[in-house]
Amino acid sequence: MDLRLYDTLTKEKRPFVPLDPDNVRMYVCGPTVYDFAHIGNARPVIVFDVLFRLLRHLYGESHVTYVRNITDVDDKINDRAARDFPGLPLNEAIRKVTEETAAQFHADAAALGALPPTFEPRATDFVLPRPDGKTDMVTLIKELIARGHAYEAGGEVLFDTASMPDYGMLSGRRLDEQKAGARVAVDAHKKNPADFVLWKQSSADEPGWDSPWGRGRPGWHIECSAMSEAYLGKVFDIHGGGLDLIFPHHENELAQSRCAHGTSVLANTWMHNGFLEVEGRKMSKSEGNFVTIRELLADWPGEVLRLNMLRTHYRSPIDWSVRGLQETTKVLDGWYNFIGDCEPASEPDQIFTDTLKDDLNSPAAIARLHQISHPPVAGRARAGTTRAGNRTGVEAAKYLKSSAMLIGLLRPTAGEHSVSKVVHSSVNTAAVEMLIAERNTARKAKNFAASDRIRDELAAMGVVIKDSKEGTTWEIAR
Repeated sequence: MDLRLYDTLTKEKRPFVPLDPDNVRMYVCGPTVYDFAHIGNARPVIVFDVLFRLLRHLYGESHVTYVRNITDVDDKINDRAARDFPGLPLNEAIRKVTEETAAQFHADAAALGALPPTFEPRATDFVLPRPDGKTDMVTLIKELIARGHAYEAGGEVLFDTASMPDYGMLSGRRLDEQKAGARVAVDAHKKNPADFVLWKQSSADEPGWDSPWGRGRPGWHIECSAMSEAYLGKVFDIHGGGLDLIFPHHENELAQSRCAHGTSVLANTWMHNGFLEVEGRKMSKSEGNFVTIRELLADWPGEVLRLNMLRTHYRSPIDWSVRGLQETTKVLDGWYNFIGDCEPASEPDQIFTDTLKDDLNSPAAIARLHQISHPPVAGRARAGTTRAGNRTGVEAAKYLKSSAMLIGLLRPTAGEHSVSKVVHSSVNTAAVEMLIAERNTARKAKNFAASDRIRDELAAMGVVIKDSKEGTTWEIAR
């Protein structure tokens, strides 16, 4: 069976044909590193890691290039830096926020079983022309101006949406229906309300770079256009991200790149994962159900979170619940019990692989793993004691392990495992110590708002802290 993927642009599931089978190229929008990643952010990390693994399986590990960026210039980062580190110069505070948050994101992604991408560019490294000649934002903006697709006004450089006849093709919105995105203000100096910022001015207390249009910083969308071209070229195979990015981010990214290069497409396939709710409600701090990956990892192993995410098809909405996590824990324990100490088969189960090749149908793939681990015969379902079709129990266990490993589940090391043994038994000690250190720093700086926020975060993890003249101690809430 050929790999088939659903394309958001054409709204159909089509056979995937790479531009170059020797270099399959995928770009996925990564985090804006101003805060800890929440469980909704984990969904694209897991979904596109599964696709990355599948592409490597089909085309060879050395023939797939996966780029996931880090946005480290953003007004939210500026606000967070000023709030948490008021005693530091802004640039130093920004660096502290982005470095700490990016490091935690990497730790979270690793705990979820995600492979590191081939390249992980940071936006701030691609603002100005580079010594290595890779694409940069300033040069892209100059090209858009030269081609008549951008203009200067009100101290900004804006993309002229009316200059692109099929603007709105990805989201399906006509230009006269467009509303500016959250990061784009509707100002009198715009030719069209939908025109969006490519470059904006920076005040003395904001991060900025010297450019042909004065000291300023890039708009959100131009960042990904530059970084994707820098590593994947003007046209590549797959562009991924969350459903919420279709408009305005991906629509505007598509417009910039096509107009700068005169190409008909940016990516041959656009893929978007669906939304996530928590216990049946939209996740938000006001609802009291906002949960970070780090908080979940304090109570649940990463492979439980990963499998729980994959039990729902990536394009469908998912309801994240404690009950679902408990069910997933039992499933994983059953699989570990079944495989025992066996080594994986040399290849995954073919039916399992074929279901994945049908637009990453992970629920059907997981159902196949259940079939492998529960052979339809009487007797005890343990490796070496039953037969699964024409396979012995040992063979079935090996195929279960190799298949699960293809999507990043089941640790490859031999030995008995039980994920339920670690669920709720302890918290992530390293995470607790890191939070306490951050809180101590905030208290020394008399940033009591940050100190209280961290105390609340620890309490949500089930940790009670006690301050004394000798220092801060902590214990698990009883």
